Amino acid sequence: MPSVRRAVLAAVLSLLILPAVAQTDPVARGRYLVEGIAGCGNCHTPKGPQGDLPGMNLAGGTVFDEQPFRAIASNITSDPETGIGRWTDAQIARAIREGIRPDGRIIGPPMPIELYRGISDADLAAMAAYLRTVPAVRNAVPASEYRIPLPPNYGPPVATVPRPADDPVSRGRYLAGPIGHCIDCHTPMTQDGHRDWSRTGQGGQPFTGPWGTSVARNITPDRERGLGGWTDAQIVRAVTAGVAADGRQLFPPMGYGYYARVDARDLADIVAYLRSLPVQP
Repeated sequence: MPSVRRAVLAAVLSLLILPAVAQTDPVARGRYLVEGIAGCGNCHTPKGPQGDLPGMNLAGGTVFDEQPFRAIASNITSDPETGIGRWTDAQIARAIREGIRPDGRIIGPPMPIELYRGISDADLAAMAAYLRTVPAVRNAVPASEYRIPLPPNYGPPVATVPRPADDPVSRGRYLAGPIGHCIDCHTPMTQDGHRDWSRTGQGGQPFTGPWGTSVARNITPDRERGLGGWTDAQIVRAVTAGVAADGRQLFPPMGYGYYARVDARDLADIVAYLRSLPVQP
């Protein structure tokens, strides 16, 4: 019996210790972000009828053909010729958070650089560290074409960004904003093509793909059009499994498979943040 108790205690301690290790090990933290809430592969991993193409994780090539641009997701594997294998950590970090390639070219939409500028220094370093470990895939990707002028930059160089405050709403705002960029898709555009942050979370943006056309939902606490009548569990199920409160199957481009990897605390914090949003009818 003592040996059984020791085994049980060891198992319990391992469950307590592993999340802490994931938070302190940069590569583990980077993997959790890139392959989870950030959902980088939702754009950067090419898809087939059955989902992600085998052996092509983060190898780029997905085409986003919209009126203002024909953007092609970059290869962000460690391949030195067609990916980012020759980029320094600082160059990877600058590309993610400031939208500037090593050669000075601006990274255009749909990369939500405006939000990525809020990624904390620690998480940015962790994401770069993980991308270094992604197996190289040789996949040459054509350059994106923009039918609109790109800005010279997205703002002044970002000096430093601390971690968010350790309360549910602050952490949820960070996860749904700079990291997961949920509010990018779920916030409508102004007539001049910018996000209307006065209507954060109101939804309404259409997304057309093989599934047809899906429309970003209102994710504010409005009871008629938003999530005000949903339980926390229903919101989590929608995010991680693509099932609405009434049981309907939700459509892409939401990266449900990535969000299913998000841990319970982070999901609860995201829900807390969504509950805090001003109602948008």
